[in-house]
Amino acid sequence: MNPRNFVPKGAASYRIDYDGSAKEIYFLLLPKLTMLAFSAAVEPLRIANQVTNKELYKWFLITEDGNPVTCSNGIEITPDFALRNLPRSSRLFVCSGIEPTESTNPKVLSWISRQKTFGCNLGGICTGAFALAEAGALTGKRFTLHWENHPAFVEHFHDLEPSANLYEIDNELMTCGGGNAATDMMLDMIESDFGNDLAVIVSDMCIHFRSNNSKTLQKSAFSVALGSRNQYLINAMQIMHENLEEPLDISEIAEAVQISRRQLERLFQKYVETSPVQFYIELRVARAYALLSETEMAVAEIAAATGFSSATQLTVRFKKRYGEAPTSFRRGWSERRE
Repeated sequence: MNPRNFVPKGAASYRIDYDGSAKEIYFLLLPKLTMLAFSAAVEPLRIANQVTNKELYKWFLITEDGNPVTCSNGIEITPDFALRNLPRSSRLFVCSGIEPTESTNPKVLSWISRQKTFGCNLGGICTGAFALAEAGALTGKRFTLHWENHPAFVEHFHDLEPSANLYEIDNELMTCGGGNAATDMMLDMIESDFGNDLAVIVSDMCIHFRSNNSKTLQKSAFSVALGSRNQYLINAMQIMHENLEEPLDISEIAEAVQISRRQLERLFQKYVETSPVQFYIELRVARAYALLSETEMAVAEIAAATGFSSATQLTVRFKKRYGEAPTSFRRGWSERRE
């Protein structure tokens, strides 16, 4: 591997008293990884070195065979090397993206598991949690992944439940939902390694408004999304999200949020311009869309998982929403991937 300069020149500077060795960070790049999330994780490391004029971090890119990997946007990234044993106590982030269930194989999963056994600290970026789960690294751990992929994940791994937070740090395990959440996670790591002041400067250099709280939700609150701060409406929507497989009656939801059904219907019409019944159905059909896209579940199984009494009922609703039947959608999706 050719020598690399990990300390680029820059105008901003920050003095830090550190003469130790650089902390080594490795990124396993899986096919169709999300470039936004990957770059959002790497750049804070580069900036930390740049503003301190010190080699605080070194980072290296890995692919299964050492060949370039293609991101979800079609851009290729050339790695530093292929799979090999990493130094003890280094940190390995698994970077994934779309179609995460198809981006690994037994060789890659065995390698991830081996690195964990050898003492490497693991992390997942975007949908990297899929590979970590397959490698047995998430049992009993707090973790997260991109919200779009939660439905498929819980169908694949029934005993694991990702959080909805931007990122999670559970001892040495670090995971994030992708996108700019990767920057928040790395800023947390920089603060832990070198202090809050450096993390603040790196955040400013990224022109990034840091959340400062890993418990911040990935998706904005319903109140923000709808331009409303009505807690009854927000609570009702949350209950719907939590009860897709066995839908509740709207009257039950109204009772749970302590208003009348008529009041709840008026709130939905005012802020969402639809009825709570229709909104609930749309949530379930959207969940079916995700499961059709990212799992091999049969249509009848997906219907059951989204609260429809039969595949026929799901088909009617899905076709009305997306213009084609679930079977046609899945066939077309498979052809597009090929």
